[in-house]
Amino acid sequence: MELTSRAVQQLQFLVEPFHRMFSLHDLRISFPHAEVERVPLTHDFVYALFIPLIFMLAYSFAASASPHKHHVTVLGFAIGLILTSFLTDVIKNMVGRPRPDLLARCLPNPKLDSSSAPLVSIDVCTQTHHHTLHDGWRSFPSGHTSFAFAGLGYLSLFLAGQMRIFAHGGAPGTASIGDHAEKLVRGDLVRALLCLGPLLGATMIGISRCQDYRHDVYDVCIGGLLGWVVTYWSYRRYYPRLSSSRCDEPYEGPPGAEDVRSPWYGRVRDEEEGGIGGNGQNVGFELDELNSRR
Repeated sequence: MELTSRAVQQLQFLVEPFHRMFSLHDLRISFPHAEVERVPLTHDFVYALFIPLIFMLAYSFAASASPHKHHVTVLGFAIGLILTSFLTDVIKNMVGRPRPDLLARCLPNPKLDSSSAPLVSIDVCTQTHHHTLHDGWRSFPSGHTSFAFAGLGYLSLFLAGQMRIFAHGGAPGTASIGDHAEKLVRGDLVRALLCLGPLLGATMIGISRCQDYRHDVYDVCIGGLLGWVVTYWSYRRYYPRLSSSRCDEPYEGPPGAEDVRSPWYGRVRDEEEGGIGGNGQNVGFELDELNSRR
């Protein structure tokens, strides 16, 4: 995970994106460059990283969760965010799609005769600020949006699991059909709306990127989808599906180990494992026994 985090930093600040050719008369990249963003990168970290992390830790402490639950919750959250950032930056640099404000970043040479060349390259730009210029080719997908959906999406999944809004049989402690019907009308709707809150926040962050002319709708939608898919994959590595009766508790062993146990197949035995002892545990072979058997 540490190596992935370092790779993300390298991609963001050291690797230049592919510079796709563009037209000086393309209205899709002629929007103004907003110097002040509605949701700066630091705010995106606060909304999608620190707030969900603090909320999940506080919820787990209040519920007296086990150390294992604390561990896998934070681990799944961190993996989702780091992997989303890594994939987003890789795609950004490989695709090299111009941002809607590219011309304002590029500052094309005014003496250039654009009529003789319908498509031009980065060579026509006079912008001297390195990051401002090269970041103009990192439009697809939206990094703010993918990060927001990864962090806030994980929080939404966590809340849905802990409050069991999709679990069969409703929430624990349901006494009767009448009580359950009343809970469906009152409690389930409130809990479902609480789980949708983080996703609404992530959506608003994505919309702000269109308002700042950093991305178009296509960039934002694909970025949100990428963040959601990665964070769902990361969540499901440690927690059961939301419709499970135990959706509020993580897997006890290796992710998915309970789902693959079957009388017809099992884990392949290691050659260094011996027979089963009287206490039901594996008894290993000594090295000289292994050599004699070979």
